[in-house]
Amino acid sequence: MNIIIINKIQYMNIYYTKIWLLRNIFVYQIINSLMENIAVIGAGTMGNGIAHVFAQNNHTVTLIDISGEALLKSIETITKNLDRQLKKEKITQEIKAQTIANIHTSTSLEEGVKNSDLVIEAATENLELKLSIFKEIDLHAPSNAILATNTSSISITKIAAVTKRPDKVIGMHFMNPVPVMKLVEVIKGYKTSDQVTSTIMNKSKEIGKIPVEVNDYPGFVANRILMPMINEAIYTLYESVAGVEEIDTVMKLGMAHPMGPLQLADFIGLDVCLSILQVLHDGFGQPKYAPCPLLVNMVEAGHLGIKTGIGFYDWSGGTKELIIAEQFN
Repeated sequence: MNIIIINKIQYMNIYYTKIWLLRNIFVYQIINSLMENIAVIGAGTMGNGIAHVFAQNNHTVTLIDISGEALLKSIETITKNLDRQLKKEKITQEIKAQTIANIHTSTSLEEGVKNSDLVIEAATENLELKLSIFKEIDLHAPSNAILATNTSSISITKIAAVTKRPDKVIGMHFMNPVPVMKLVEVIKGYKTSDQVTSTIMNKSKEIGKIPVEVNDYPGFVANRILMPMINEAIYTLYESVAGVEEIDTVMKLGMAHPMGPLQLADFIGLDVCLSILQVLHDGFGQPKYAPCPLLVNMVEAGHLGIKTGIGFYDWSGGTKELIIAEQFN
């Protein structure tokens, strides 16, 4: 009799566990199928790349920026990138046309997010700006919308705290260039729900990315490892251990990196590198994250890399040829 009772209990436990799993799988599928309206805030390099990828994967995208000129430039960039894919026969003319048709633009955040299922903020890496944007998104986006940030280092928990839905705030750190790079760091804040995390992991896969879930600590994984390396390369230059070309050559040939750390810093933007290092330094309070004085001076001088035409390299003639900046020759 005791054996029969135990078997019945075990059977019921298995039965209800299966029901629970099926119900949750069904809920996740419904959420994913309904998450078709995407708002992207910020029409810069990351914003237009994120808009491009979602639109190419059959989502309706509203790209939002306070600058109409930035929005026009963003659409031009997306069109050029689609033409490049078309030339390489990675997409068809029909896919290009549909991708562009899927993208709408707006200079009004209120109007742009009002029908969104997922809002992705991709503004400048500035804490106060992001907090201000999230307060406004929270006011105007539907109550069931998930709010994501493309921040590369700022606390998801801190951003979520200014909203009334911290359980629906998450990090989606895309890599640059977004249409090419597969990785998405999915950062779970302190109050981010498991359901929201699962939904974003699945959505990332749906648009052809490979998501990796990480916890919310300064720099997450990618920049906690990458930025100290870049900073050390800048210190190596600053202390005259070697020149720009020599430092990058050692890392390319010796460590099999596709580009050297100083060239990569120029691609990322020296202002962005400085901002992330400051977040790491403030967050951990350890001197190893202190930005190199040379980096600080270059940012103050407006030498930010590719975006300003000058950094460790001279980019005034384009990006195809590596020319050392005059001050480092």
